[in-house]
Amino acid sequence: MTAFNAVRFKVKPGRDREFLDAHKNVAHDWKGLRHVNMVKTGEHNYCIIAEWDSMDALAAARPHMIATLNSFRDTLDDLGNGLGVTDPVAGPVVLELK
Repeated sequence: MTAFNAVRFKVKPGRDREFLDAHKNVAHDWKGLRHVNMVKTGEHNYCIIAEWDSMDALAAARPHMIATLNSFRDTLDDLGNGLGVTDPVAGPVVLELK
């Protein structure tokens, strides 16, 4: 069953290009990864959304995702409310609408 994950980020002022470049430089040939988009949701705010073959594929890629995060972690601001620098969510598709 197809799965998605989404992660919110807040980038430190002046570091947006570095943040985006860090994602461009990642080899996104991870097994089970179908598609990835970075969305700008506000001033210095972004959300990455990825589609996976399955929750198992997503889970298997977590070490790669963590290593990628570690490569640009210093570009991120704390999101507040005890979240830290990321706000990740993931789950299987339960209803396809289009």
